[in-house]
Amino acid sequence: MKIKNTLTAVAAILSVLGIADLSIAAGIDDPRRADYFKTFEGKTVAFVPVTMGIDLTDGWASVLQAQADDLGMKFVIRDPHFSADAGAQAITALISEKPDVLIVHNPDIQSYAKLLKRAEEAGIHVIQVNMRSNYNSDAYVGADWIGIGEAETQAVIDRCGAGTSQKIAILQGQPTSGSDSGMMKGAENILSKHPEIKVVANQGADWDATKARTIIATVIQQNPDLCGVVGFWDVMDLGAAAAIKESGKKIALVTSGGGEQMACDNVEKGVFDEEIAYPVLDQGHALAVMVQTVLQSGEPAGKNKFVIYTPSVRITKETLHPGLCWSAASIKKN
Repeated sequence: MKIKNTLTAVAAILSVLGIADLSIAAGIDDPRRADYFKTFEGKTVAFVPVTMGIDLTDGWASVLQAQADDLGMKFVIRDPHFSADAGAQAITALISEKPDVLIVHNPDIQSYAKLLKRAEEAGIHVIQVNMRSNYNSDAYVGADWIGIGEAETQAVIDRCGAGTSQKIAILQGQPTSGSDSGMMKGAENILSKHPEIKVVANQGADWDATKARTIIATVIQQNPDLCGVVGFWDVMDLGAAAAIKESGKKIALVTSGGGEQMACDNVEKGVFDEEIAYPVLDQGHALAVMVQTVLQSGEPAGKNKFVIYTPSVRITKETLHPGLCWSAASIKKN
């Protein structure tokens, strides 16, 4: 009788609370879910890189392709193979084709500026990745180049203090690019605080390792007591590293890049003293989020001006650990 009375009392309490049955918790639908997937279905995202076949663009593309597959979007790549003219032709054709989102990796700050404005006027959302143009489009996703230039320059100066020649060289890629102009500003910010540092060379190697090797070999020949080199891209700076090795001198080399496994391997081997990395797969995920943001915003192309500076990571012998770098080989297997 006592048990029966207890169950009766519990049933009465549940009835008051409006809970009829505790046996199975009911599922709850998400009213936003259907609209979320419907927003992306059938949309087209186009990507115009500087070139494919390098860790940066292959990494971004792998993340964007995966997102497109998951959300029912079409992802297309127009590869200009390092030709700004071919890139301009690709963007012009895409303006006529009207993808929903256009992602552009600018070779310099001027070449595509008018075309990006035309694309937005045609109703295409334009996201610029890692190297911006003079035109401020819907969004920029990429490295904080001024911050990276400051970090690189300071890292070299830390190795070229009192007791050294305090002579350094700056090895740019393409001086008119968005990345180089930012990194030079960062370098200038740091150098203005260190009048004792002498910049004996400041040249561009067109992102080419062979040119980088020739330039740095010449600089070392003219300045046998060179203390350090600030390099602007790790792939290109392998050429600078070769010139330093051939000289037989201890010259610090600090670079920047996408944090691919070759960066960790070369820091471990002492080819690079340090790399300021902007992890490419993290940038790819930030790009993917920005694609979703502009498509969900409901705003016309060009109305919003978003910026995402992706985090940077210092790669030194002290910070090395498994998983710090990503592998381009692994994404090609997927």
